[in-house]
Amino acid sequence: MFRLTHFMQHLARPAPLAAQRTPSGPVVIWNLLRRCNLTCKHCYSISADTDFPGELSTEEIFTVMADLKSFGVPALILSGGEPLLRPDIDAIARRARDIGFYVGLSSNGTLINPGNIDRIVAAGFDYVGISLDGIGATHDRFRRQPGAFAASLNGIRLCRERGVKVGVRFTLTEDNADDLPRLLALLETEQIDKFYFSHLNYAGRGNRNRKDDAHHATTRQAMDRLFSTCWRGIQEGRPREFVTGNHDADGVYFLLWVRQRFPEQEAQLRARLAQWGGNASGVNVANIDNLGNVHPDTMWWHHSLGNVRDRPFSQIWTDTSDPLMAGLKAKPRPLKGRCGSCAYRDICGGNTRVRAQQLTGDPWAEDPACYLSDQEIHP
Repeated sequence: MFRLTHFMQHLARPAPLAAQRTPSGPVVIWNLLRRCNLTCKHCYSISADTDFPGELSTEEIFTVMADLKSFGVPALILSGGEPLLRPDIDAIARRARDIGFYVGLSSNGTLINPGNIDRIVAAGFDYVGISLDGIGATHDRFRRQPGAFAASLNGIRLCRERGVKVGVRFTLTEDNADDLPRLLALLETEQIDKFYFSHLNYAGRGNRNRKDDAHHATTRQAMDRLFSTCWRGIQEGRPREFVTGNHDADGVYFLLWVRQRFPEQEAQLRARLAQWGGNASGVNVANIDNLGNVHPDTMWWHHSLGNVRDRPFSQIWTDTSDPLMAGLKAKPRPLKGRCGSCAYRDICGGNTRVRAQQLTGDPWAEDPACYLSDQEIHP
């Protein structure tokens, strides 16, 4: 995850680079169930509105949670499917908060309503992220359900009105790129705290629909708009939290943006970006799916590292006998092609590896979705 606002604030108020802090453990994105009331076009878990057998019970989740806490995991992002469809979601969230996790909820927002908003508030989520794929009909088309946009927006408003930090997630494709300006305007009109801009990753239905992935020029235009919007908010004293995901080359593109506009800041920013280090799959980001399988991140559902019913997460995560995990944890990673020769691989970390693996069968091949030119990565 590239925390754009964080780095832009250092442009506005430069400060000495602090010593690098090593996270106590990975952030765990936990797909508690696979059932969902929607069948979204780019769903990585290929969810549907049906029960999937073999999912972890409440007690099994609590047992895994205790191991995660002792291992140093700082945060849990409770996801699905649609996590609000789990009858025990309140109990899971409360237990997570009680033992000291930061707890996020990843929802499509359509099920947040006046009848359950009190429960959501009482569960004590630190953050609720709701996906929007555009405005109105665009979102409904992606979500394959008429009225989905209105229902999700209502969920956002209910959270905001009750003091729950809420943000919007948006995945860019060629089919919804034109809606980005209106989504950014929505942040202002609805006073939304956070915007998570995701690039399409080739997993689940997202892999089936990769032909709709944003072309490189579209991606660059979207990033330029995101940069200018974030910078304007900082300059006007009303910053919002902008982050991007599934494309760590965003950090390099931001460095190029700074080089053009604030050349005197480039050296300190490059040091900060290198300290960040880019892609964290298999290192500082982990995934547990609905059946208890552990993955390097949410986009690697086709590659299991082990199951928490058989071995504790803490043992699975530190085991580098799996070649993929060995490579993800290596410094530097065994990158090939343009990624291997890139002058900024210390910033990007080779980006998410799943796109290369899905297209070539080799997780270390160059990322086909890198939108930087040969001239830009070989200055």
